[in-house]
Amino acid sequence: MFSQLQIISELQIVGYVVLAMFLSALIGVDRELADKPAGFRTHMLVGGASALLVSLSSVIVNTLQVDEAYIQVDPIRVLEAIIAGVSFLGAGTIFRRGSRDSNNSTTEGLTTAASLLFVAGIGVSVATHQFVLAIGVTLMALIVLRGVPWLESRINSKPSQG
Repeated sequence: MFSQLQIISELQIVGYVVLAMFLSALIGVDRELADKPAGFRTHMLVGGASALLVSLSSVIVNTLQVDEAYIQVDPIRVLEAIIAGVSFLGAGTIFRRGSRDSNNSTTEGLTTAASLLFVAGIGVSVATHQFVLAIGVTLMALIVLRGVPWLESRINSKPSQG
């Protein structure tokens, strides 16, 4: 059956996933308000999934008591898999309008794709107990997503002097 220690361990992982989802939701709200293809729920799920997968990788290694000669633990592979999966999602948010040769061709969704990758990093940070880092970079991402467009509009609205 379940030991009390195992239940506590599993509840800790649930807590990590909840925290990662909460922090990712803050970024997802920005994307939702900007009416982007990947919004609130998508960002929450990407951040939460990242935290879950990193946490489970530790559990799997500890649960499988296999001779070290037969199993090689490489935590970087988990990160690579997360990045590959998120990149697939991110690619789905990027699209181009207009023809390639046209001067009015635009590409949209790059910031949303980058924010998905970023929330995956937040999830990994939470799962590896880097809570201050996770909260700090969440705030930094919000500054970039909310503050930089305001700054860009101020720069672009100044009349050129010449």
